[in-house]
Amino acid sequence: MGKEKTHVNVVIIGHVDSGKSTTTGHLVYKCGGIDQRRLEKFEKAAAQADVALLVVSAAKGEYEAGVSRSGQTREHALLAYTLGVKQIIVCVNKMDLSEPPYSQKRFDEVVRGVSGFLKKIGYDPTTVPFVPISGWTGENMITATQKMPWFQGWKVRRREGNSSGRTLLEVLDSIHPPVRTINKPLRLPLQDVYKIGGVGTVPVGKIESGVLKPGMTLMFSPAKLTAEVKSIEMHHQGLQAALPGHNVGFNIKNVAVKNLRRGDVAGNAQQDPPSDVSSFEAQVIILNHPGKVKAGYSPVLDCHTAHVTCRFAELKEKLDRRTGKKLEDQPQILMSGDAATVKLVPIKPMCVESFFTYPPLGRFAARDLKQTVAVGVIKSVDKDHGSKPTKAQVFK
Repeated sequence: MGKEKTHVNVVIIGHVDSGKSTTTGHLVYKCGGIDQRRLEKFEKAAAQADVALLVVSAAKGEYEAGVSRSGQTREHALLAYTLGVKQIIVCVNKMDLSEPPYSQKRFDEVVRGVSGFLKKIGYDPTTVPFVPISGWTGENMITATQKMPWFQGWKVRRREGNSSGRTLLEVLDSIHPPVRTINKPLRLPLQDVYKIGGVGTVPVGKIESGVLKPGMTLMFSPAKLTAEVKSIEMHHQGLQAALPGHNVGFNIKNVAVKNLRRGDVAGNAQQDPPSDVSSFEAQVIILNHPGKVKAGYSPVLDCHTAHVTCRFAELKEKLDRRTGKKLEDQPQILMSGDAATVKLVPIKPMCVESFFTYPPLGRFAARDLKQTVAVGVIKSVDKDHGSKPTKAQVFK
C-alpha cells in the first residue's frame, strides 16, 4: 500500500450472513492492517459510495435465501444502482462451504443467477467482475487460489480500458475513481453532527461537489443557518482544502449541535447556496409495491443522507420504462413495474436538487413496508424562498 492512491469509497453490501464483515476484516488484516480509522464504518449507506462490493454466499441454501423475493441481495444491488453506484464487484464468498468445497458448478450457478438480476436492474454484466473467495480462509483474496484450479480469472470490459486478474485485491486495485465535479458549487450532505469537548460543533459528511475551505461561510439547508468553517479534518489530519469524494469532519463557529441534523446540506453561502424545496417533480419506477399507488401515497424517501416522508401529490404521467415515452396523462393508479412522472411534497423541510445539476442530491429510493417500493430521479425542484436564513445565535 506504499503509493498514494486516489480516494475511492466502497460500500459492502449483501444478504445477512453472506460474510461481509469476515471478508472485509480478513482483507484489511492481510493488507497489513489498513489502520482502523480508514475503515470507518465500511457498511455505511450506499449513498456515500463510488463502488459496491456485493458479497454473495455460495454455501448451500444461503445463495437461494439471499436472492429470493424476501432476500436482501437484489434489494441492495438495486439500491446501489439507484443511488448512482456505477461500478459493482461480485464476491462469491464461502466457496469453502459449497458442496463439494470449491465447486466450479456452484460458482457458475451463482454467476448465472446474479448476472441475470444485475442485468434486469440496469448493470451490464460484462463490466462486473465475479471473484470466488473464502473470507474465512482467505482463499483467492490477496494471492491467487490453489484450491480452485478451474478459475481462469476475472475479466471486465470498461470504457476506460479492459482489465483482468485473479484475486479480490486485484479487482479493488482496478477500480476507476469516478469523475468528481470540483468546478460546481459546494454540496455537502451531513451524515452526523458531533459535539466535541474543547472543539465545539463538528458536522461530518462526504463532499459531493465543490471545494470546502477553512474560513468559508456555509449555509445549511433546511436548517436555514449560516456559519463559518474554522477547520477541516479527514482521517484525523487537518486539511486546507477538501475536495469531492472526501469524507470530512469540520468545525464551525457558534452553532449548537441541536440545530443541525443528518440530512441537512451545507453549501457556500456566497455561491448558489442550497435551499429547501416546497415540492419537486421526479421520474419514478414502482418496484415491488403489493397494491396500487394513488395520489396521496406517502412513503419515506432516502435521498443523499436525508430520510423524509414525502407525499405523491400528483401522478402526472405514466411512461414507458424503456423509452421514456408518455403512455397516459394523469393516471389514477400506478402498480409494480410502472414508470411515471410525479409531483412529490416533503412533509417536513428537506433539501434536494435536480439530478441534472447535482446528481448525488437528485436520486432517491422510496421505502415502505420495510422494503424499497420505488426509485427515482428528480427532474426539477420548487425552491422554498419563504423565509430568510438566520445568523446562528451565539451559544455561550
